[in-house]
Amino acid sequence: MSRPGPKIPPLSVTDAQRAVLEGWLRRRTTAQALAQRSRIVLECAEGHSIAEVSRRLRVAPDTVRTGRRRFLERGLDGLCDAPRPGVPRKITDADVERVIVKALEETPKNATRWSTRSMAAATGMSQSTISRVWRTLALAPHRSQTSLLSTDPLFIDKVRDVVGLYLDPPEKALVLCADEKSQIQALDRSQPVLPMVPGVPERRSHDDVRADTTTLFAALEVATGKVIGSLHRRHRAAEFKKFLAKLDREVPADLQVHLILDNYATHKTPDIKKWLLARPRFHLHFTPTRASWLNLVERWFASARCSRMMHALTRGRKRFTEQSVDVLRRLLEEDLRGRATETVFHAYQVMHEGIIRGLDRPGVMGAARKDDEPTGSAPARRTLACQIQRVCLRGRA
Repeated sequence: MSRPGPKIPPLSVTDAQRAVLEGWLRRRTTAQALAQRSRIVLECAEGHSIAEVSRRLRVAPDTVRTGRRRFLERGLDGLCDAPRPGVPRKITDADVERVIVKALEETPKNATRWSTRSMAAATGMSQSTISRVWRTLALAPHRSQTSLLSTDPLFIDKVRDVVGLYLDPPEKALVLCADEKSQIQALDRSQPVLPMVPGVPERRSHDDVRADTTTLFAALEVATGKVIGSLHRRHRAAEFKKFLAKLDREVPADLQVHLILDNYATHKTPDIKKWLLARPRFHLHFTPTRASWLNLVERWFASARCSRMMHALTRGRKRFTEQSVDVLRRLLEEDLRGRATETVFHAYQVMHEGIIRGLDRPGVMGAARKDDEPTGSAPARRTLACQIQRVCLRGRA
């Protein structure tokens, strides 16, 4: 007669646990091992013996015992797979720090910047490991950007003046953003352009012929986006004076004129100052030094239409030689006449007071400002320049 085995503790399942187990069984993405343990627990909860569950599910009796024990000890968590230790880590924190220090503070031999392969050769790691470290920390030694901070001692005052005109222009006045774009080249291809045919794109020679240059003076009306412009062969004070005279003729006499300009020397000659004294309705507002990006007319110069207009002859199918400048001037004048009547609104989004208040936050530019540091000091100007350049001009042309 065989001896009776050890008494098996009873297994009970709550309604919440049953709902979870049945959900695991219905879900198609559940691991097969987890689904099998769920069936074992549900069968045992019905009161079946280990042998009966083993026969019904076609598994070994030890598998049934293991599933029962894990559920009784840890509940539903016991049915899930325990975390595996995996392969021991080979790249330590010191290795990652060494890669970071080399990328930020050193340069490779016979090169100006690191690549993933040169860094891998210098550190003894694989190229894929270097790539993962750089992507995780957002390091990109192969990329570079340009920046230029204004050194104007009156930077904040000028920013408030110019931005104030954008956001809250005075009544019975016209705000114009004026500038000149010099050295507009009249270019043509050295050989005739071959037209596009089915299966073959347009083909043109890689070199061009430069006939001459012209200069465009333009004033953008902030309120409507209309442009007043004139073309001149050179960009001296004499040409700028002629441009001012054109503005004086086209702007109604009952309106004050607030003109936003950069610090180009031709804008401040004695002849220009004498002309302005005779016309007191003209008020000049200068952008800070090295901050011509604050002038809204630069947005128009950079627009796609303006660029397409200025390079119209580069795709010409004729060879103009001496007449290239005349054709270019005609194209510019036609576009200016269209912009003189077309209304295009530009959205200027920057609040100078909010940016200036941000200077008082600790940690700006890597260190907090001292309490006795004036707002117009060099660190404050650099901080404000960085803040404004991020959100300065967002317009549509």
